[in-house]
Amino acid sequence: MKISERIAIDEKICNGKPVIRGTRITVQTILEFLAAGNSPSEILMQYPSLKAIDIQSALKFAAIELGRNYSIQ
Repeated sequence: MKISERIAIDEKICNGKPVIRGTRITVQTILEFLAAGNSPSEILMQYPSLKAIDIQSALKFAAIELGRNYSIQ
């Protein structure tokens, strides 16, 4: 499933976790690097197949997901 131009979900890739399109790099991985204090340029050095827009897309995806309403049952 194409979530955006840069993010995709496919049950056959990384167990269905959202990934950067055309890679096996998960949105979660990018967010974890950022949360650990890595800068976008450090992430891009670690993963040369990424582009700066991929990091921005991961952040946007996370913001959209967290903007959903969650019901606690």
